[in-house]
Amino acid sequence: MSQKPVTPHLDRVRLPADLKGLTDRELSAVADELRAETISAVSETGGHLGAGLGVVELTVALHAVFDAPRDKIIWDVSHQSYPHKILTGRRERIRTLRQKNGLSGFTKRSESPYDPFGAAHSSTSISAALGFAVARDLGAEGVGDAVAIIGDGSMSAGMAFEAMNNAGHLGKRLFVILNDNDMSIAPPVGALSSYLARLYAGEPFQELKAAARGAVRFLPPPMQEGARRAKEMLKGMTVGGTLFEELGFSYIGPIDGHDMEQLLAVLRTAKARARGPVLIHAITRKGKGYAPAEAALDKGHATAKFDVLTGKQAKAPSNAPSYTSVFAKALLSEAERDDKIVAVTAAMPDGTGLNLFAERFPKRCFDVGIAEQHAVTFAAGLAAGGMKPFCALYSTFLQRGYDQVVHDVAIQRLPVRFAIDRAGLVGADGATHAGSFDIAFLANLPGMVVMAAADEAELIHMVATAAALDDRPSAFRYPRGEGVGVDLPERGQPLEIGRGRIVSEGNRVALLSFGTRLAEVNAAAEALAQRGLRPTVADARFAKPLDRELILRLAREHEAMITLEEGAVGGFGSHVAQLLAEEGVFDKGFRFRSMVLPDIFIDQASMEDMYAVAGMNAAEIEAKVLEVLGVARIERRA
Repeated sequence: MSQKPVTPHLDRVRLPADLKGLTDRELSAVADELRAETISAVSETGGHLGAGLGVVELTVALHAVFDAPRDKIIWDVSHQSYPHKILTGRRERIRTLRQKNGLSGFTKRSESPYDPFGAAHSSTSISAALGFAVARDLGAEGVGDAVAIIGDGSMSAGMAFEAMNNAGHLGKRLFVILNDNDMSIAPPVGALSSYLARLYAGEPFQELKAAARGAVRFLPPPMQEGARRAKEMLKGMTVGGTLFEELGFSYIGPIDGHDMEQLLAVLRTAKARARGPVLIHAITRKGKGYAPAEAALDKGHATAKFDVLTGKQAKAPSNAPSYTSVFAKALLSEAERDDKIVAVTAAMPDGTGLNLFAERFPKRCFDVGIAEQHAVTFAAGLAAGGMKPFCALYSTFLQRGYDQVVHDVAIQRLPVRFAIDRAGLVGADGATHAGSFDIAFLANLPGMVVMAAADEAELIHMVATAAALDDRPSAFRYPRGEGVGVDLPERGQPLEIGRGRIVSEGNRVALLSFGTRLAEVNAAAEALAQRGLRPTVADARFAKPLDRELILRLAREHEAMITLEEGAVGGFGSHVAQLLAEEGVFDKGFRFRSMVLPDIFIDQASMEDMYAVAGMNAAEIEAKVLEVLGVARIERRA
């Protein structure tokens, strides 16, 4: 474990109010120590390092100028919120970040009054800030100013502009800090990023008129200092900002987001004088102040535990390839044989494995930025144009494009292939990133083919299946992390649509698994065999269309059936229950249970611990079998 940094100035700050009594020079010292404390904490926990390091000075300045929690400081996405958590009474717990029963890696309303709005998905902050501002003006108690801090990458999402347009129209006093680090998780995408680059490529600070400059000399010394600070702010106001001004915002900037003096001057002046919406454009560097993060391609976006001195991360050795890498290589293999295959992702080329595709086929891979709605409809257009698009998104982010999935893909029966990564529970990112709902919201769409891989070999076959399916939309889901270590085929073979498979024959109870709970099902079946009970194990493969023949045969030949899936109620198990009900199977006393994620949002922990909370590990499956058969206890065989 690395030695904790010495932080005499930071030690004086328990809550943001403690910053009010510090001089500007002391606030700069607090920022330096806060950066060291953040690095030290994340080295022990892992997490999102670079984003927080880029806003250290901004965090200190905001809390020094504004009056949280009355003033609502809203961090977009909130990867960058670790320094904020340290300053807001959570320093003692900061080394529990992203751990079971620890602090969330994101802002969370239930965690602190200083987290006025929860976040983890991008581009929500301006909308929320406007909501607070309107609530304030309608007489809500305990609501002061509203401040949204949003990155340039998040500005590519449409709802950020929807919010700014609405805010400009309403004319409410609120503050938007554009944290412009020219560095999204992936390289910045699109015209907006180019526009911001042009703004600060020129001379960012211009001289005031000579008359204004000369007048300062006649002021008393204390007022000269204030005038100098105001001058720095006014310099920024003379540059650009046309886009934001047209949206109804007063534009200030660009300013240096690492210059405490500039930040304090601008924030103090803006707070004192603002009447309507104000946008402050701050230039920052992701990973600022920590060489290993600054040198990394992703600027230390997400790290495992690491050695502070070297930056070397302590990653556990892999026993099997990750599902993401298996998908990426399988898609690459298909694309080498079919030049109509193209790939689309929304700002997550590395996270989805499409960086490999982009290297091999740069003209056939499209990163559209944080814009899932656009990604889906763009893919629909590609399909309508005769291409074979694979739209690779995390399950939790696909939620943002659901209307487009329905309206632009499913209704038109366009063959868009959705590769759904991070299906099921995901571990340290907790509830906000869990892929809990995609089975339910996709399987209810007419004509949609919905698959889930039980292991990495099945995933390869499902990539091939989707590639071959050219008359309707399809989706296949797979989890975060390693596969189970099965042998991989050289090439995927298209599966028969709507056909599952029997894994092992047994009697009395059928365990019908959809997705990667199959490994836990097999472990439960082995434990039950030791007790003299041998269930039938089947892999459904498809939630839509269901394998009617297989399901009804299992119902005929067994006393009971249990379905299992890494998703919320309303998904695979619900569709199976509907089929059994329609066929009158329950009329004859057939026993049925569906094991799904519980009707709660599960906080961060290890994936194993999260599935234990969900009651879906091998031990819980074994207990469910005994319960459904009415067996109180069966002794293990010697």
